[in-house]
This record gives sequence, structure tokens and C-alpha cells, in this order.
Amino acid sequence: MLLELCAYNIQSCLIAEGAGAGRIELCADPAAGGTSPSFGLVEYCLERLSIPVFPMVRPRGGNFLYDSDEIEIMKRDIHRFREMGCKGIATGCHGSDRRIDVELLKRLVDWAGPMEVTCHKVFDRVPDANEALEAVISTGCSRILTSGLAATSTEGAETLAMLRVSAQGRIIIMPGGGVRSGNLRELVKSTGCTEFHSSGIIVNDGSFKANKNEVMEMVSTLQSMA
Repeated sequence: MLLELCAYNIQSCLIAEGAGAGRIELCADPAAGGTSPSFGLVEYCLERLSIPVFPMVRPRGGNFLYDSDEIEIMKRDIHRFREMGCKGIATGCHGSDRRIDVELLKRLVDWAGPMEVTCHKVFDRVPDANEALEAVISTGCSRILTSGLAATSTEGAETLAMLRVSAQGRIIIMPGGGVRSGNLRELVKSTGCTEFHSSGIIVNDGSFKANKNEVMEMVSTLQSMA
């Protein structure tokens, strides 16, 4: 069982490691739902942390339909993150029909190798979950971050369970979206998943900093159910 913490700052990263989280998804611009973090922040996190850091590769907020200039920026970010020593990245893309852009995602995975690639919540914008699952698997991604095409993982629990079964071990399904200590135990039971994603933010006071006790409680829950 593993908790991935979505972190927007070094404080949350340090809280995550101290509380026993297994991985960091490192982002900038929480108001946009997460974009690529600065190289300075990534470098500093790698120096301070022993757990894997997966930077977001997303050049802007909004949709996930990218032009050639944005794709070139993503390529350069991926290469830089790999050179820094990151173990993986989180990224994703769709076409004008909101289906996964398989060709581009394959290129992103190729550029990232040997880093792992998590297909982020672009997945929740697709029109068909099963079709998207097979599309993402074909690109070589290691996992899918999703709330089951619903607003929260709790609401999408049935779809999350279906995706995990359909994946047949070919890819990790990682629920994310409204994951908190108060619902995590039930999410484990209802989805059968083993990796979960949360920001650990309880009160949004503008700092976007994870709550240490909340992260510790989630880690404890997962450890007790392993």
C-alpha cells in the first residue's frame, strides 16, 4: 500500500516524507490543477528527499490538447527531469475529441525512459473509461491517476474497481480526487487498489500546505490494511 502526495511546495514534500508517504507528485500552480514545477524546486526536493519525486509535465493549465511549441517544451522538461535523476513524471494529453492522444503519449513515454510515467487526470476527461484504459496501457505508462471519471474517488469507486479488474495487472490504477483519511479505508475496500493520491490539504489558507496529521493518518490506514 502506498500514498502518493500531491505537493505544491517544499514544506508539503518534507511533511510527506516525514509522515511515511511513498512518493511525491510535484506540481506548480494549484489554481490550474497543477503544472510543471520549476527546475529549482525539483532539484532542491531531490537533494532533500529520499522518496521518489515525480514532477508534473504540463506546460499550462486548461485543456490537455497541445500544439507543437508546447510539445517541444514538454520534451525539454522531460529530458531535464531525467537528467536531474527523477524516477518518474506525471503527464497526459488528449485529442480534440477528448480521447487519449495515444501517439503523443507514446512519444512522451519514450522521451521519459527509463523514468516511469503516470498518466494524470486527463484520464477523467475521456468519454469512455474502458477505451481510455486500453489506450493508456498501449503507450507504456506505469499507472493511471483517476477518480473514475467522477468528481471524487468516492463517487467513482465503482468505475475505479472496474478499471483495476480490467487492467489485469498491466497498469496500476491509482485513485485520486477527494482522497482523505476519513474515506480512505472504505476506498481501499471498495476499489481494491493499492496506491492512492492525495494533497493532504485540509484547510486552504492560501499556502497549499499538506496537513501533517492528515498525511500520517492516511499512511497509517494504508499500512494497517496492507
